[in-house]
Amino acid sequence: MLHIVTDGAADMPPEWQEQYGIHIVPIPIRFGEQTYLQGVDISNEDFYRLVDENGQVPKTSQPAPFQFKELYERIGRAGDTILSLHVTSRLSGTFDSAATAARELAGKLRVVPFDSGAGSAALGMMCREARLLERAGAGLEKILERLEFIRRNVSIVLTLDNLYYARLSGRVGAFQAALASLLNVKPIIVLREGLLEMADRVRTRSRAIDRLLELLNQRFGRQPLHVAAVHARDPRAGAALAERAANFFNIRELILTELSVAVAANLGPGTVGLVAYPAGE
Repeated sequence: MLHIVTDGAADMPPEWQEQYGIHIVPIPIRFGEQTYLQGVDISNEDFYRLVDENGQVPKTSQPAPFQFKELYERIGRAGDTILSLHVTSRLSGTFDSAATAARELAGKLRVVPFDSGAGSAALGMMCREARLLERAGAGLEKILERLEFIRRNVSIVLTLDNLYYARLSGRVGAFQAALASLLNVKPIIVLREGLLEMADRVRTRSRAIDRLLELLNQRFGRQPLHVAAVHARDPRAGAALAERAANFFNIRELILTELSVAVAANLGPGTVGLVAYPAGE
């Protein structure tokens, strides 16, 4: 039996967890001295409410190895395979925690950690692809080949509306030092080799959306794509972006999903973006 595990940085429609048998290890969210587990004792709306009330952006941290070990031992049986897919190791220690737990269970359970090199909907879509391939009869080697293809070819492009979160998070790499001078512009953030970097800066929200579409078009053109439109506390903007993408690209599949607290804590409400990769065979 194949078990699929991921972490709270994965974004996906809520019904996917049950539909595709995806287990999620929650990300710890720290507000001062209080620590919450994403999706367990703090919802997305609770998170934004606490930020509004306290004027403080929380810190996120990777789950500890024992959290992974406890889950692996609970779901796994002799002869099973646990495929554990996680947010890019260049932005988080989550993958390392999963790999540590896997090593501790070597000889007892077969755990295969996989560094997605990405996060958000890219990670959620990887989990679903793994399950669909398994249900179609593919073995682990074939599944890993497909995941590696997605990792090499996925694009994530985002535009931020609230620079306050990004300035404090420290997770947006080289562009962070320039934020103080960017208060009147909308930065365009892209995933490059597992890191979030600023690709451009524009003056208006509408121009930022145009630029997201342009960047994906430059890479993919008319290739058939799997696409996710993502948003942080702005479903209307997310839906509008999804509609524009549907009219702009050759889309095999399009989903709309909210950014998880683990991601939104570093980018802020009002963030919208697109995640895309070629449909392939």
